[in-house]
Order: sequence, then structure tokens, then C-alpha cells
Amino acid sequence: MLDVSLLALDPARGERLSLDDYHQDFAERRNAVRGLDSWKLERRQHFLERNNPSWDAFRRGDWAESLRLIQETRPGLVELAQDDRRRGSVFRRVRVVARPLTPYVQWELNSLRVRAESGIPVRVVHVEDIGPLEAAGPLPELVSIGGHTLYSVQYTEEGLSDGAVRFTDPELVAGWTDLLRELYEAGEDLVAYVKREVAHLPAPPAWTEQDHQHSR
Repeated sequence: MLDVSLLALDPARGERLSLDDYHQDFAERRNAVRGLDSWKLERRQHFLERNNPSWDAFRRGDWAESLRLIQETRPGLVELAQDDRRRGSVFRRVRVVARPLTPYVQWELNSLRVRAESGIPVRVVHVEDIGPLEAAGPLPELVSIGGHTLYSVQYTEEGLSDGAVRFTDPELVAGWTDLLRELYEAGEDLVAYVKREVAHLPAPPAWTEQDHQHSR
């Protein structure tokens, strides 16, 4: 496995993008990819979602409605997966999971299950299995597009998305993309993991703002 100390993400080597600029840049670059795969790594154990009805229902304490709303996303996800296949580009996701599950991760794993069942590959990596990679701190939140663009996705302390730093240095992008590929290959199929470890769990407690300091 690669030495992440050799792949320091110095912001000075990239370009800081606002949230709106990141969303636009990401969409343009992803839609332009043909015949090349992309990757996403999620390491934090808590985020705050924007404009997500299922998340909003969870925050209100309505777990059944939250799960129902997740199912409503299935047709759009199937269409997204089909579009990826037409372009010959697969978008693979790696979700790092720590036990016990935070309420956010329990909610997200149910969401990711529908994504995976819709044809978008997702795998789970256990936090203890990446210990050697985190001697200097947790791995960053990353998106690699087509092997030519790397985003270090930024978040507020509370977990709200806050744009990204975009890197295009070929050696840096290739190094992190190789690591994401290795993590994915070492991971467990998310659907199988959720069926075994998550599906039977009771509804998680609603998240409160006071909990965020325990979630990183």
C-alpha cells in the first residue's frame, strides 16, 4: 500500500473552490469522462446533509419516513448508473466505517445500499484496517475524476460541505487514485455488509448539534 506521507495535499498546490464552484466543476468534469473510472472516499463518521428529504426526516426522528424517502431515490440512481455505463466510466465509492456506528453512518449505509443495488459500486472498509495510513491523522475526504482531477472535499467542523481544493498535478492525482483503488479492492461489498451488520438495527437516535464533536 502506498505511503500517504509522500502524497501530502498542500493547498498551495491546488485551487480552492467554493461550494457552488466545486459542484459545477465536478459535474462538468465527471460528465466529460469517457472510458475512465472515478473514485470517492468517505472517511468522516458524521456529515450534515443539505437538501436531502430523507436526512431531514431522520433529523425529525421519523426513521420509517427516512427509509421510505431513500427508496424514492432508486429510479434516479438507476438512470445515473446506466449513464455511467454508456460512457464507459464507473464511479466507485469507498465508505470507511467505525464501530459503533454513528447515527449518520447508520443512516448513510441504508442510503448507500440503494445506490449499490442501483448499479453504483460501493464497498466498506473498516477503520482499523487503515490504521497504518493514518499515523499522521485521518485520511482526507477525496474524489478522483477520471485519473486527472483530485478534489480534497472540505467540511466545516459541524460537517457541512464547504467546497473543495482541486488538484491536477498528474503524479499527485495518480498516487491518490491508486490508493483509492487499493482501498476499494480490499473492501467488502456494501450490500452484503448492510444485510449482515446494519439492516437489523433499531432506528438510530436523532442527531443533535452537541454530538458533532464526537463524530470526527
